[in-house]
Amino acid sequence: MILRNNNLKLLSGDASHRVFFRKFNKKSSIIVYAKKDKRKNLLIYSAINKILNSSNLSAPKLISENYKKNFIEITDFGDKTIFQNIKKKKNKFSDYKKIVELLLILQKINKKKIKNFNKKYYKLPKYSLKILIQESDYFFNWYLPLIFNKKKVNYMKKKYRIKLNTIYKKLKQKNNFFVHRDFHVSNLMYYKKKICIIDSQDALYGNAAYDLASLVDDVRIKTSKDLKNKILSFYLNKCDKKIQLNLKDFIHDFNILSVQRNLKILGIFARLFKRDKKNMYLKLLPYTWKLLDLRMKNNKYFNNIYRELSKDIPNRIKNKRFNEN
Repeated sequence: MILRNNNLKLLSGDASHRVFFRKFNKKSSIIVYAKKDKRKNLLIYSAINKILNSSNLSAPKLISENYKKNFIEITDFGDKTIFQNIKKKKNKFSDYKKIVELLLILQKINKKKIKNFNKKYYKLPKYSLKILIQESDYFFNWYLPLIFNKKKVNYMKKKYRIKLNTIYKKLKQKNNFFVHRDFHVSNLMYYKKKICIIDSQDALYGNAAYDLASLVDDVRIKTSKDLKNKILSFYLNKCDKKIQLNLKDFIHDFNILSVQRNLKILGIFARLFKRDKKNMYLKLLPYTWKLLDLRMKNNKYFNNIYRELSKDIPNRIKNKRFNEN
């Protein structure tokens, strides 16, 4: 690595290939280093942040960049995530209301392209069926091989993949809302009495239900069914009028996208363990399954899949504690 400086402190990483440092000068800042996927992790990330900041939202601002040497310098929002702020609170709903209000502002963004620091325009993609299927395939390609042999994996893939893809085709809302794509309490920082948004490099235009599903059915923080319903109701009372006119369609899409996202998450966590030797996410697998069960169990589209999947992957496997050492 090029970075060598006594004023730099290595910070704990996340689920990406990025490395973070805190730089100490008159004001501290964050150095984001990314040799792999650097277009997404540096160039696109700073471009999306530029869109957020221009829309009256708080996101890291670009201070300096050295793209050739694989790093950018951005605003330091400190260490206090919203997750840390609310995890021990008994009444979390007041905090979630503020987060939903932030999401509603986020969803009003209509800027489709922005000039990046290389003076070229970056156009935000749209969430396509192809992307949804590619994401869902993480479940088949990474999670299933973690628990079954190759023969069983192929059997499961053949049995469920087409059924799931058919359900994804039934999504009804248009892909015309700004979607952060990883909108949850660990990607929101509390800084100077404001909620600040990080980790926005995967943003695109997609279904309004996606980010809400990401927030409500967040695998990283356990919330009651009652709280989930309260958050959902609060959003629906304040959201775009087009959504309010088609609440049935929105709830329909919310359930489908929650299942799709959490199947993807099972696969991503398995990949982080097997490929990247990051085992800290394994403890989240059982709760991810609980969220999947919640959304699939009484849903007419997932009913049959849920029953069959419960036979193929019983609770003893869903709740299995993998080696986390």
